[in-house]
Amino acid sequence: MPRFLTIGYGDEAGYNATPAAVRDAAHAHDARLTREGAITSVLGAPVSVTNKHDRGVTTTPGPFMRADLPVAGFSLIEAESLEDAVAMVSKTPCAVADGVVEVWPLQED
Repeated sequence: MPRFLTIGYGDEAGYNATPAAVRDAAHAHDARLTREGAITSVLGAPVSVTNKHDRGVTTTPGPFMRADLPVAGFSLIEAESLEDAVAMVSKTPCAVADGVVEVWPLQED
């Protein structure tokens, strides 16, 4: 079955502005996805890593990519199609709480 990486963006202000019942339903939805085999997680602080031309590792606290909203979490899901993957993540906390979720199809052989 095709797999998809999903990346959720959202901030605390958007989360807190979302009605509690909507947030609770979104968390229940994520719990169901996890029970069904999705790998999901809230993310901690990132570290950017480079090793240009294999001449030495450099680390920098913080993300490499910048966005209007911080990365909040990710999922690795299986779905029959991109449309099914979109439907699966459309009820997650970032999608319903003033955030956004990207869906990336994995290019697997």
